[in-house]
Amino acid sequence: MDRYILSVLVNNHSGVLSRIAGLFSRRGYNIDSLSVGTTEDPEVSRMTIVVYGDHTVLEQITKQLAKLIDVLHIKELKRKDSVYRELLLIKVCATQQNRSEVVQITDIFKAKIIDVDAASVSMEITGDQDKLSAFIRLIEPFGIKEIVRTGMSAIGRGDETISDDMNRKEM
Repeated sequence: MDRYILSVLVNNHSGVLSRIAGLFSRRGYNIDSLSVGTTEDPEVSRMTIVVYGDHTVLEQITKQLAKLIDVLHIKELKRKDSVYRELLLIKVCATQQNRSEVVQITDIFKAKIIDVDAASVSMEITGDQDKLSAFIRLIEPFGIKEIVRTGMSAIGRGDETISDDMNRKEM
């Protein structure tokens, strides 16, 4: 199965997220990751949706999304043409004996320590899934107390925007 990252522009009002999630649920498709936020236009939100499947699944999802009134534009963001990032917040056991090792790993991955306690350290790190997974594997032996991940966010490379793409298709 392949991974597909969809950037979806939608009207920014209540119920849109619920309708999109319901569409996936009714069709039996799983959303692997979902990130939503307003864009430079407060009337429009951008969803970054990560799904797994074959090309047929991608086509079906795209066609079904396009039928929804609040969906303004859909674009697949391919790896070579886009930048993907995810935010990870992680709380790790850190005793007096191992704290310097935890800090060292944090520095190597360019993570940031955001909270320190007598028994733990909380960090934030951004990057692609591979970087975050590697960080988790190295920090895991110290004892992970808690993990929070934002889900994938993505943006196209270069000067072109998804709005430019949408405007061209409307012409």
